[in-house]
Amino acid sequence: MVLDSEAIAKRGFATLDETVTSLPQNFGGGGGSPTTLLTGADPLGTNSFASTGVNLRGLGTDATLVLVNGRRMAGTGSKGDFADLSAIPVVAVQRVEVLMDGASALYGSDAVGGVVNIRLRRDLDGAETRLRYGVASGGEAEETQFSQVFGKTWAGGHGLIAYERYHRQSLPSAARDYAASSDLRPFGGTDHRVIYSAPGNVVQLDPATSNYMPIYAIRPGANGAATSPSDFVPGQVNLENQRQGLDLLPDDRRDSLYAFAGQSLTPWLELEADARYTRRRFDFRTLASTGVITVRATNPYYVALPGLTSQQIAYGYGDDLGPVRSSGLAESIGATLALKADLWGDWRAEGYAAFAQEVGTRRFSNTVNTRLLSEALGAIPDDPTTSYVAARDGYFNPYGAGGANGRAVLNFIGSGFSEQTSRSRVETLALQADGTLFRAPGGPARLAVGLQLRNETFDQKNLIFTSTATPRGAKRPGSERRVSAAFAELRIPLIGEANSRAGLHRLDLSLAGRIEDYDDVGSTADPKLGLIWKPNEDLNLRASFGTSFRAPTLVEVFEAGSIGASFLPQGAGRTLPVIRYGGNPSLKPESATSWSAGFDYAPAALAGLHVSATWFDTTFEDRIARPALDHVNTALSDPTYAPFVRFVDPRNPTDLALVSALINDATFAFPGAFPPEAYGAIVDARYVNTASTRVSGLDVSGSYSFERDEHRFEVSLSATWLGRFEQTLTPTSSPIETLDMPGEPADLRGRASLDWSRGAWSATVSANYVDGYSDGMGGSIASWTTLDVQGRWRASETLLSPWRGLSLSLGVRNLLDEAPPFYDAFQGVGFDAANASPMGRVVSLQLSKTW
Repeated sequence: MVLDSEAIAKRGFATLDETVTSLPQNFGGGGGSPTTLLTGADPLGTNSFASTGVNLRGLGTDATLVLVNGRRMAGTGSKGDFADLSAIPVVAVQRVEVLMDGASALYGSDAVGGVVNIRLRRDLDGAETRLRYGVASGGEAEETQFSQVFGKTWAGGHGLIAYERYHRQSLPSAARDYAASSDLRPFGGTDHRVIYSAPGNVVQLDPATSNYMPIYAIRPGANGAATSPSDFVPGQVNLENQRQGLDLLPDDRRDSLYAFAGQSLTPWLELEADARYTRRRFDFRTLASTGVITVRATNPYYVALPGLTSQQIAYGYGDDLGPVRSSGLAESIGATLALKADLWGDWRAEGYAAFAQEVGTRRFSNTVNTRLLSEALGAIPDDPTTSYVAARDGYFNPYGAGGANGRAVLNFIGSGFSEQTSRSRVETLALQADGTLFRAPGGPARLAVGLQLRNETFDQKNLIFTSTATPRGAKRPGSERRVSAAFAELRIPLIGEANSRAGLHRLDLSLAGRIEDYDDVGSTADPKLGLIWKPNEDLNLRASFGTSFRAPTLVEVFEAGSIGASFLPQGAGRTLPVIRYGGNPSLKPESATSWSAGFDYAPAALAGLHVSATWFDTTFEDRIARPALDHVNTALSDPTYAPFVRFVDPRNPTDLALVSALINDATFAFPGAFPPEAYGAIVDARYVNTASTRVSGLDVSGSYSFERDEHRFEVSLSATWLGRFEQTLTPTSSPIETLDMPGEPADLRGRASLDWSRGAWSATVSANYVDGYSDGMGGSIASWTTLDVQGRWRASETLLSPWRGLSLSLGVRNLLDEAPPFYDAFQGVGFDAANASPMGRVVSLQLSKTW
């Protein structure tokens, strides 16, 4: 599949990442989407910088290889394991080549689900300016875009420079009624509001379930705070809408620069250089701090209750502090210097050096610091290392409704933050050549060979101020690997024009192989075999078989151990487990076997008709996973994950000692947030080679173009049907069919379009379809159909300046403003972010001018 700049423009999106991820063959889940990150639908949580990845076939953003001009991008996120499409300015794109097949025999690691190669522009003799404005339903997510390109051709050379600025405002949860409140009962769902509220609830730990159970609801009096036992109501519960004030999409600001130059040094030697740089700032509001506060008589606001010498209060800080703010900066760099030479005959050679780097910083602010909170509660003496004195500046009152504390107190306890900076780098040296090796019966047999050396590095540092009196830094030791590779591809035309016969107009055989050697995880060897048979001029039949692999990321191998915690569903309630994270030096590469078969049909009797279909089947084994964490919704209730989950009893001294040791470890992320008795399980989320996936299905595409008088029409269709998406989570577990489940691929996705043009005018109408599927709870999620329309006008070249080169386009995506199908997600949002978008109707206007 190839999307040129015109096809990209017809889709009506402002950015390349929106365009590619809208393809039916791409799955919107799996950790490479800002919306899944912000709604909590991303179970991995490694998309630290709100980036956008490609997930062909649903095999993972880390199993789709993204190239720019055939060169690797550095990885983004806290693992550095997928490429960020938002780093590429759409104005610089000439075309996007999408190969939907395993291709490690040609490209090496990560090319399991497929390859996306972004070809950037090189030729322009003049200038081009673009201005764009867009806005979503309700006046939300307003976007503006400015682009400028200059190009010049001279004797023996050419050059181009492009700049793009893009800004999209955030999309608040409040702007979409199905995401504004976690109480989804008005839509036929569940009340997902939580007991961590303001005013809070006095709670008691239930040892049988390890859940906190409310025993009193705090009901403040006229002064805004509870002051007497009569303000504590037994048998009632205060609930908090944890979605209040949050965002569904981040505020996104990007500046991108791209430059290219090429110069012929001799009639047979050419030097080329290109470089790109993108600086992207993002900002969004996420879940407010919550916790269980232990209050004793040392707090002057303490209210004694019968039978309790202290109180544990489930409290939410959203009304006091507002949501936690996440803001950050992502910088992407890529540069290549290449030398191309014409050798003998039709042989050509190319040597190049390439550099790519991603640096990202993310900061969570407006976060409660539990150490400072204890001081403000009077639970510990005033700390001389802080400037705060509770008796002078105020004690924290936990009995209010979110307005009982002064600004000085709130600024003190809410000064917590955590900051993460990651850097991923790829350096490549390569030499490759291609040309005719010998004359086969059907024509010249062509050989391509190459050698490659690659150096990959990843380092990360953290600065945390959530549980100590002063910020503490932690820098993970930098990790590095060296990779050497050799590859070859031979294409042999067995039957061609010279020896064709009835039923055998063409028969081509292709053989490819690649060996890669890693200095840390061993070696891989991957072959690929392809066959093309053309029985007549109208029909092409093709088949391929090959193996692919994905090498473990540097984080998966070398990540230092750490400990965290998060409330997880268990039965009808939620349990708080301790979660252990860390790398595994014993990991080996994931491996995949893929085969495909299909046809291309273009009958001469019906000019303009093209139909293609491809059956594909991929078995992906030894997948690196953290099973309990990857399937967090069922980790505590499904016996499949028993090897990775240990339930603990707070009444058992051995269990309590183990939990205490873990939460007192220096790497624990939330010290002091909950007492040891609050934890009901220990989850092992360290990386292991454990899982396998088998996916099979059918890709179908077709188009028919025709003319009527001065009118030109084209009807096109692209769809993917998945017949199997089977996952085996552990080596001893039974296969599970996860197709048509929330957070997983739907079995059918498609897009149909009708294009019309006449002279300077053109228009496109498109329908997008996602099939319905199960909600995993005995119900169903409806199918989703949206309509897009776009009208375009391009000034005739015969017009005089200043109209010549001017074009105007008006587009509407989701014309009927169809809301996503309702899904009763336990995170408290009413849609499946992996298979639907909350944007609603988006109206855009773009003005372009070539000079």
